[in-house]
Amino acid sequence: MQEKDITQKMLERHNDVFSDIVNVLLFGGKKVVAEETLFDSVTDSVLKIDKRVRIQDRDVAKYWKDSQINIALFGLENQTTPNKLMPLRVISYDGTEYGKQSRTENIDKKKYPVISLVLYLGFEQKWLYPKNLLGIIDVDEKLKPYVNDYKINLFEIAYLDREIIDSFKSDFWILADYLYQMRVNKNYVADKKSIAHVEELLMLMSAMTGDKRFEEIIDEANTKEVVNMCEVLDIVEARGIEKGIEKGREKGREEGADIISRLNTILAKEGDLDKIIKANTDKKYRNELLKKYNLLRDYEK
Repeated sequence: MQEKDITQKMLERHNDVFSDIVNVLLFGGKKVVAEETLFDSVTDSVLKIDKRVRIQDRDVAKYWKDSQINIALFGLENQTTPNKLMPLRVISYDGTEYGKQSRTENIDKKKYPVISLVLYLGFEQKWLYPKNLLGIIDVDEKLKPYVNDYKINLFEIAYLDREIIDSFKSDFWILADYLYQMRVNKNYVADKKSIAHVEELLMLMSAMTGDKRFEEIIDEANTKEVVNMCEVLDIVEARGIEKGIEKGREKGREEGADIISRLNTILAKEGDLDKIIKANTDKKYRNELLKKYNLLRDYEK
């Protein structure tokens, strides 16, 4: 899980990918947030709980700026499995950012909203947990009117309409397309859409699929200037075939050596040293002995 978290962050940290996610999921694909208006935010913060210092870390966060003024802070949180406590996590992240704005040194500065997007990247089951604070905490009915609810902006990427998925313009489309196909067809057919961030995408595909060949071919993909997933899968398939052939050869050599060892054991019991020497230097003679002792069939396998 940790590896997936890291690789998701690597891809989403690119402004073209980050702005694409925000624009599609929040603004219907309209280019409202431009790449050049996004600036990285510190993702970790310190909390003191029960007299102990704890670190909480957002996945990816960026300020949306107009000149030097913050318009908003966008945060992305990735989940590959449903998490019942997600509303508590999100309110903690958002509250920390609002807490910064409430400090004395920021009292005269313009205040801005904090918007967190939870990206659910699972495709085998839907998110069935509540998406709001009141859905996961026990509240006496008499207290409910005084408890502020807090909802999360959750997007189930594999379950988005195909039209929405096809609104993505960045490399995130490839991930969304993969998740959608795996949910609907249980199979992935690559597309010729160009890849902008080859290394980050292949690391992510390796983590999401569990197929380490995606990670192993990064250097080869860069050398060959791979531009789409069709070419990536061609290299992956070729690498798999190559490994399979070599594995077969290695297995054959091991099994062949084992058969010859069995023949030598038989000849040693007969006490004929000349036979042993000739069997190990004369292939035709060795095959005659393998046939005689019913070992030839095993050797030919």
